[in-house]
Amino acid sequence: MQTQNVNLPITVTGRHVSITEPIRDYAHKKIEGLHLDYPKIIEARVILDVQNYRHIAEIILFCANHIHIEAKTETDNMYASIDETISKIARRMRKYKTRLLKSHRPREGAIRHLEEHVYTPAAMEAEHEEIEPVIVHKENYRIRPLFTDEAIMDLELSERSFVVFKNAKNERLSIVFRRSDGDYGIIEPNVE
Repeated sequence: MQTQNVNLPITVTGRHVSITEPIRDYAHKKIEGLHLDYPKIIEARVILDVQNYRHIAEIILFCANHIHIEAKTETDNMYASIDETISKIARRMRKYKTRLLKSHRPREGAIRHLEEHVYTPAAMEAEHEEIEPVIVHKENYRIRPLFTDEAIMDLELSERSFVVFKNAKNERLSIVFRRSDGDYGIIEPNVE
């Protein structure tokens, strides 16, 4: 039984049209019927508009992990516009869920073996003034061309604290990281 989208705050607003109770109930029923549990919906806004016999339905979902999903459809019937917009929203939610599942799949060779070091008791007791840093983990990292918002989404879907990428806008190497206050920062090194 799904309890994820029950008692969800849904706001239905009308532009150039008065919202009747059946349309409001229909929009509520459709949004509550979204059966995907990722990303978890926190708030939903439905904006309905009528312009010269064009019925426009726009739905904005505010989800967990700072994910915003928007979709807009225009038809000649308001109920059809709501249905098509809901199907677009469901496709986008599925896309987020498959991206999440792809990034958390176990990879081949996921078990990493570290080299064993055996120290003699004399070596442990000897005082060393200079401690040599040891690389404990080496990882290959593929740098992909991404836009900044895609890099932030990739950061949200992964467990890493940063994402290194080639900025698709300006072709520069960039790093997006999560700050301690919950916002994001970007580093673009000057390579000259």
